[in-house]
Amino acid sequence: MTHALFRDRRDAGRDLAQRLVRYARRPDVTVLALPRGGLPVAAELAEALHAPLDVFVVRKLGVPGQPELAMGAIATGSARVLNEDIVSSLEIHEDTIEAITAEEHQELMRREAMYREGRPPLDVHGRTVLLVDDGAATGASMRVAVTALRQLHPARIIAVLPVASQSACALVSCIADAVVCAQMPEPFRAVALWYDSFDQVEDDEVHAILARAEAGLSDV
Repeated sequence: MTHALFRDRRDAGRDLAQRLVRYARRPDVTVLALPRGGLPVAAELAEALHAPLDVFVVRKLGVPGQPELAMGAIATGSARVLNEDIVSSLEIHEDTIEAITAEEHQELMRREAMYREGRPPLDVHGRTVLLVDDGAATGASMRVAVTALRQLHPARIIAVLPVASQSACALVSCIADAVVCAQMPEPFRAVALWYDSFDQVEDDEVHAILARAEAGLSDV
């Protein structure tokens, strides 16, 4: 039987803040969260570090007829990553890729508009980015996010995870500039097992967190 490591996502964020105190009050640091689950974690971290907070939305580009199989992904800032091995092996035509990209871009824009309510994305060019999620079983989502974020030219990308499998941390460490995996329990099985409370993060909570973060920055 496993024992939870964190009470909830906010507890995980406070734990991470203690581990990342060296980034506190640095003018070059931005915290980005993978929505929705990564946002409560990132909010606690950003508040403790006195750093700006934003979401980094990633949408998978599914293979036609096999939507669960990703041939790539798009993300905040119009970044796109393609899995060239899958594209070439399945002989997916460029027109098909562009059509699916356009469809997913509409959904990405809809979600960003809903989350930000008119606020533009934070500019991460030349900045140190702490990219946060609530956990990783395989590391695939964080890996895609890091790859997409790289196209926006931050100075450094630090992948931040409260809990992850050893294999996930190893996978992400191959492409991020640094990885902070607070806990790496084995056997891992699923992220939710390591939280006492792992309720779904609703859109209203996303709105509230981002609005508070913006208000906090405007008060500085």
